[in-house]
Amino acid sequence: QVQLVESGGGLVQAGRSLRLSCAVSGGTFSSVNIGWFRQAPGKEREFVASVTRSGSTTRYLDSVKGRFAISRDNAKNAVLLQMNSLEPDDTAVYYCAANQRGLVASTSAVHYDYWGQGSQVTVSS
Repeated sequence: QVQLVESGGGLVQAGRSLRLSCAVSGGTFSSVNIGWFRQAPGKEREFVASVTRSGSTTRYLDSVKGRFAISRDNAKNAVLLQMNSLEPDDTAVYYCAANQRGLVASTSAVHYDYWGQGSQVTVSS
């Protein structure tokens, strides 16, 4: 059973940066594909970024391209989401998710089997 724990959220001003971390346990780190999703109040959960088990392929939501970067830290069994130039519209609860299927860097929540508890990110204007 894969377990995911997010950390690194908080309150920041627009234009500043935050780095989220997703700690992975209960499975072989190299066997899991990881995705980040977010859900703002009153809105549906949306895809933000994903990375394959090998780290060779990444995908991003168009509105975060060039500002966010997803990466794998194999030494710490963690996936990082570096968020720069944050905007008020980035305010949401951020979730990391994992699957051990053959799907590659999926952008769809239905393709992920394991979810973290979420981490709040609030960006003030």
